[in-house]
Amino acid sequence: MKIALVHDYLVQYGGAERVLEAFTEIFPHASIYTIVHDEEAMHGMFANKRIHTSYLQKFPFARKKHRLFPFLMPIAIEQFDFSDYDVVLSDSSSYAKGIITKPGTLHICYMHTPMRYAWDDCQKYTRDFHMPSFIKRLVPFAMNYIRLWDKVSADRVDRIIANSNFVAKRIRKYYRKDSTVIHPPVSVNRFYAGKQQGDQPRVDEQSSLRVEAGYYLMVGRLIAYKKHDIAIEAFNKLGLPLKIIGRGPEIKRLQKLAGPNVEFLGRVADEDLPKYYADCKAFIFPQEEDFGIVAIEALASGRPLVAFDGGDIPEHMEDGKMGVFFERQSPEAIVEAVRKIQEMEFDSEYIRSRVLQFDKEIFKEKIKKYVEEALGEHRNKISNF
Repeated sequence: MKIALVHDYLVQYGGAERVLEAFTEIFPHASIYTIVHDEEAMHGMFANKRIHTSYLQKFPFARKKHRLFPFLMPIAIEQFDFSDYDVVLSDSSSYAKGIITKPGTLHICYMHTPMRYAWDDCQKYTRDFHMPSFIKRLVPFAMNYIRLWDKVSADRVDRIIANSNFVAKRIRKYYRKDSTVIHPPVSVNRFYAGKQQGDQPRVDEQSSLRVEAGYYLMVGRLIAYKKHDIAIEAFNKLGLPLKIIGRGPEIKRLQKLAGPNVEFLGRVADEDLPKYYADCKAFIFPQEEDFGIVAIEALASGRPLVAFDGGDIPEHMEDGKMGVFFERQSPEAIVEAVRKIQEMEFDSEYIRSRVLQFDKEIFKEKIKKYVEEALGEHRNKISNF
């Protein structure tokens, strides 16, 4: 079986790139095709892989400002030739699913979400990612083209894997297609359920890192839709310690908003991250996600969530046993939920046990089995045509 991997763009390391990383471990000899590749931003990830990029790779600013070129992305992804492959496995939240393959080549798309700015609020997208004013004026007029292309591109896919039931419903709504749900990989064995010791500092046995217990925690890129701002406003009112791990374009605005009880830690070393999870009082998750990997990491650390009741998280969290939900994305709702969780006790081992199903090795086994069975069925169908 000769297989190729297709990814939207390699310009950051996030949840989608973790999926691609797992794909490369299942299929170590597969080439990667992507619209643009920023080696510096990827910090050496996939450096030992054969990576093919589109003509946009040569455009000025394309690697750093790829969102400025939405109208050129369809042409860019369609230029690749997959004639020599038996299978193409794409993982996509926008353009990667739009590749063109011949009838003999099976195209399986692992879909993180239908293209959000095509089917949701495009004006919100331009605000969240700070688009230049001339782009903001053009986007609404171009959305019909983008939506039409996106629907046609989804029709080219032979099989779709959705990353959550939440996304599977969106796929059915916008593309009128069925999908199989396989949740993204989480390296749950990296994390452990810490022993809560009030507000006493703890020194981890495997490291000299000194972590103060009793704080609340957020982890993730500092971008608008993650809703760090409402969490910060809530903790300004509560006066409780909040640690925020991550970097991103919202950093200066959020720092101005934050009170002295809010600490920005920037990027934390991979080996230190589990300690921060294990020692927090609870994990704050105010955004709507297609699949919240950092929330699953917190649960794998035995810590309860203070989470918005939207996206995929209600699929995985038992209210009252694994955390507390709030219904509105507002500082007031978070304040109420935090005050509620302070009066509750949780079983860390039970919380952790509920998310062991997301282990990376289980994901890899499921994907490998799915691809092999799908290819067998595809070959039978082609031979009987």
